[in-house]
Amino acid sequence: MDQRVKPAPHEIRRTRAENPKMRERDLAAQLGISEAELVAAHCGEGVTRVEPRVNDLLTGLEPVGEVMALTRNESAVHEKIGVYDKVVTGEHTAMALGENIDLRIFPKVWAHGFAVEKRDGDEIRRSLQFFDAAGDAVHKVHLRPASNLYAYQKLVDQLVSSNQEPTVVLGAVAEDDMPGELTPQTIDDLRERWSKLTDTHQFFGMLRTLKLSRQQAVRMIGQDYAWKLDPSAVMAMFQGASASGQPIMCFVGNRGCIQIHSGPVKSVSPMGPWINVFDETFHLHLRADHIAEAWVVRKPTKDGHVTSLEAYGADGKMIIQFFGKRHEGEVERADWRSLAEGLPRLAEQSAA
Repeated sequence: MDQRVKPAPHEIRRTRAENPKMRERDLAAQLGISEAELVAAHCGEGVTRVEPRVNDLLTGLEPVGEVMALTRNESAVHEKIGVYDKVVTGEHTAMALGENIDLRIFPKVWAHGFAVEKRDGDEIRRSLQFFDAAGDAVHKVHLRPASNLYAYQKLVDQLVSSNQEPTVVLGAVAEDDMPGELTPQTIDDLRERWSKLTDTHQFFGMLRTLKLSRQQAVRMIGQDYAWKLDPSAVMAMFQGASASGQPIMCFVGNRGCIQIHSGPVKSVSPMGPWINVFDETFHLHLRADHIAEAWVVRKPTKDGHVTSLEAYGADGKMIIQFFGKRHEGEVERADWRSLAEGLPRLAEQSAA
C-alpha cells in the first residue's frame, strides 16, 4: 500500500460509480486501498458486513446448492461451479470435499466478511466475500441462477455483524518463518528426510523442521527429485493434458484457502499473458508472465513416487501446482508421469 492519504468511504463510492466496469482488485489498487476497504465502503448500499465464521459458513452453504467458488492469489484465479458438500469443520483447518468444490481452509486467516449485492442490468448478482487481516481476498462465493436464494438469505442473517461501519481496520499478516542458514549438512539432512517420505502430506512438516521454504528445498534437493523447466512448460502441460483427456489436479491457494480442481481440462485458451481454462465447471486464469520458475518435483510415498508440476513467482511463493488425479492408496497415473517427465527442461539445467 502506498503512502497517500486514503480516500473516505464516500470518495470510494463515487470512484466506483465512475468506473462501473473496472474490476474491484484493480480499482482498489488505483485508489491505494485494499479490496476489503473498497467493499466495506459500500456497507448499507448493497453490502452487508458478515462475520467470517468459517464453520458456520460451510455448513450454511450446503443448502444454498449450486454456486461458484473462487480462490485466487496475485497470479492465478481458480473458479469452480458446484455444491459445498462433504464439509469437515475445524478450528485450524476446515474442508469441503465435494466432487466439484474441494477446499482446504485455514479459518484463523479469515478476518473480514461481506455479503455483496450488485445490480447488473435487470439482475442482482449476489456473493459472499472474505478477506485476510491485510484486506486481501481469501475466498469468494458467487450465487448462480440455480442457487437457493432463501437458504442464502438465511445464512446471511445468521452471519450478519453488529458492525456495519463503512470502514475496516487492517492489521498485519504474519509472514512465513525466515528460512534457516543453508549448510552442506542441511542438504544431506534434506535428502535423507525426503528419501524417507511415505506420504505427500509429510512434506510441509519436513520443511518446517528444517526451516526451509518450499522453493529452497526444491532448488537444493538434486535432479533425481526435482528439475527445473523451461517457462513454456506450463502451457505445454495444459496442451498435453487437454489432448490426452487425462484427469489432473490443479491447486491454487493463498494463506487462507487452497482450492483444487480434479478432472480433465478441455478448453485451454492463451490470451496475451494469460493461460485460461473455460470448462463447464472449472475456470482458471493464470498469468504465465508471473512464473519465474517452474519445476517437476518427485516425492516418495508408500504407493510409489508422486510427481508434481510447481510454478513459483518472483517472490518465491508458489503460484500454482499440478498432479495427476489420484486417490490415497493408488499408484500415480502413467500418462501423467509421462507428460510431466516429458515437459521441456531448462536449457541451462546443469547450472540450475
